[in-house]
Amino acid sequence: MINQRSKALETKILRKMLLLHYLVSVLEGDFVPRNKAFKEKMSWTLLRDSLLNMLLGSRKIIYKSLVKDCLSVISDVFSDLHDISESSSNVDSVAPPSNEISHNCIAAFALALPELKRSTCIILKNVLRMMMELDASRNVADVQGLTTRADGVRSPAAEIILDDLAYNSDMLSPFFQVFDDPWWKLKMIMQYFRKYIPKFPVRTRRSNSTVNDSTFEGVLKCFSNSRSTKNIIKKIGMDVAQLLLGHAFLAYLSVSVDSSAENDDFEEMVKGSSLTEICKHIIAAFTSIRKEYKNTEILLLGKEAVFTAATILSTKS
Repeated sequence: MINQRSKALETKILRKMLLLHYLVSVLEGDFVPRNKAFKEKMSWTLLRDSLLNMLLGSRKIIYKSLVKDCLSVISDVFSDLHDISESSSNVDSVAPPSNEISHNCIAAFALALPELKRSTCIILKNVLRMMMELDASRNVADVQGLTTRADGVRSPAAEIILDDLAYNSDMLSPFFQVFDDPWWKLKMIMQYFRKYIPKFPVRTRRSNSTVNDSTFEGVLKCFSNSRSTKNIIKKIGMDVAQLLLGHAFLAYLSVSVDSSAENDDFEEMVKGSSLTEICKHIIAAFTSIRKEYKNTEILLLGKEAVFTAATILSTKS
């Protein structure tokens, strides 16, 4: 009786996961071509009538809760997948039932579940990415005067995500490992820094001007001296600062070598900065952290970023 209930529960979970995959694929198949057409024709009606926009504007769902649930599931599922040994032992941990066919079904489910979890993370990542792309296109439509009051007002998905990540920093690492789109990753990390790092002047030999933290180089320069580094660490935490710096640098490298990813926003974030300068600043940032907090171990991601930057500089010298 217990085995039958367990099997029924597992089948129900599997059915819901597959249904989620199907629904997201439908949303994506409808939204992607509409968003591309919007950028070409500047017709907001194309996106206003998209399934995604109608879903997010529906009173039957709570928009903010949907975004937060996606984040929570990504974090939880990624944490489960992190323990590979536990996942691989699921088959052995199931008590073999008397029916050989039933045992085969349970074994197949146990083998398929890890891959389903991975694909679920990807699916939910795509949902969040589409939400942010819709917000970005809507901002363009707002500037062009294409929207009306009937379109309503909605908090940008990126702001909800960043607020949740700031509130629960344990989700930062799994989220940015799953959310591997380099352009959106860099943009979100820049928003995170601008939102949670206080403005303060950074003194140099030539001036007392405030660092321009609207650029990636400006953010890195915030780690240029003892005072600013301590302010940042106090505000967002040691591990968070390292994770954001590491992910931002690696995302920057990915976007900078991908010519198809070039856009005005990226140019704005890196204007006046060369790859060599960025590499020097990322090394200086982690050096400053290590200098101020001698007993703190640099995270593996930080070491990877520093090693990559040093390697790039060595090839250009």
